[in-house]
Amino acid sequence: MTEKIKSTLRDNASARWFVLILVSVTMLIAYTFMEVLSPLQTLIQSTYGWSGTDWGIVTGAQGYLNVFAFMLIIAGIVLDKMGIKFTAVSSGLVMILGAFIKYYAFAGNFELGSTIIGIDSRVFISAAGFAIFCVGAEGAGITVSRIIVKWFQGKEMALAMGSEMALARLGSFTALFFSPRIADSFNIPTSVLLGAIALCIGLILFIVYCIMDTKLDKQIVEDASDEEPFKISDIKVIITSKGFWYIAILCLLFYSAVFPFYKFSSGLMVNKFGVDPATAGDIPSILPFGTILLTPLFGYVYDKLGKGASIMILGALLLVIVHSIFYVPSLTATWVAIFAVVLLGIAFSLVPSAMWPSVPKIIPEKQLGSAYALIFYVQNIGLMLVPILLGVVLDRTNPGVNEKIETAINTFREQGVPANEITGKIQTLREAGEIPMFDYSSTWLIFVALTILATIFGFLLKAEDKRKGFGLELPNIQK
Repeated sequence: MTEKIKSTLRDNASARWFVLILVSVTMLIAYTFMEVLSPLQTLIQSTYGWSGTDWGIVTGAQGYLNVFAFMLIIAGIVLDKMGIKFTAVSSGLVMILGAFIKYYAFAGNFELGSTIIGIDSRVFISAAGFAIFCVGAEGAGITVSRIIVKWFQGKEMALAMGSEMALARLGSFTALFFSPRIADSFNIPTSVLLGAIALCIGLILFIVYCIMDTKLDKQIVEDASDEEPFKISDIKVIITSKGFWYIAILCLLFYSAVFPFYKFSSGLMVNKFGVDPATAGDIPSILPFGTILLTPLFGYVYDKLGKGASIMILGALLLVIVHSIFYVPSLTATWVAIFAVVLLGIAFSLVPSAMWPSVPKIIPEKQLGSAYALIFYVQNIGLMLVPILLGVVLDRTNPGVNEKIETAINTFREQGVPANEITGKIQTLREAGEIPMFDYSSTWLIFVALTILATIFGFLLKAEDKRKGFGLELPNIQK
């Protein structure tokens, strides 16, 4: 048996890290598309006349199908029943389908004022495409987590997960930095189209991974045959675990205080910190750089020294400080925004680097696909509802601002002003005081509340670990 284990492909460091690169680059591309519109909030609102609520509908679409249609839970069950290869390829295809629907939402010609079920047609189709894309993206996410556990368990698992997340954050930077520049040089649809084409490359990388995985399965087939197959009733093991729910709710609260930040950060930078709309994504784009270096580092610390629950608590506490800085109305200097984003990058490195590798310590391996899917499902509830809530609060605490912007847009269109010049003219009117700036302070209180709750659940998870002995404070590498 010892010789059989030593001869498997995953015991070869070069092979398992090559696998990690394949799946990580695919997730990098997925995260690039996930945030492709984030730095374009002001531009889109000026070009198409979207309100804060419209923006919230589109950015909150991440959870529409994953939550209401239970697609994430279905994806987890499919992963456990059908296997990694089937789920990887199918999730790649779904991402591509959703991406091109979203592209059509911006490239298509729609009559001014046309609606679908009472929602602006462009908003509806964009949200539909994003919802479909996110079914594939979240399915890919749980599949990649399962892949890393399969290839790295008992080895550098937290470092591997941290490295994968670091590359994914690089995808966020790519979108935040390049998307507004592409939109400025060409147009908004071109930014979306390039992201959709890149997803086709991601699918090819998943297929290459499947070839590697097939070779590994042939080597471990005898060991795998000794395990009982996954049954639907195994989900009971997951949902009856208090530790599982603590980590799932911590995930919901933490990510709801980070990813919606991407969606609303460019507006915050313009309206609170006085940043030019054309470069509003530059300061938020700093965030991934810290995570690229720190997430693998904190994962390495967890592998070697343990302290997983403590790392999560520290990250949540830092996030409380970050959003408190963004909330305080008097803090408007650009350097303050940069400092807060850097601190956010540290927090965003700490929690995921310890959270995802902790799940296999709480849930048995054969149920991991469903466990990760349930966590992603809970997470998507927040990622769906929080942007909508933020958009509604932003509109209601800034009455009349959207109407003045829309009136100005229509006036400029009637005057024949080119679409790519309207944003600059709107900004000039706002700087002159003819159109008020949005006040984000009430909106940001939601982020502060989420981070405080995340910290509380971090402490609850640590207490449960002490009672049940999951080993969250112990190293991952088995000596």
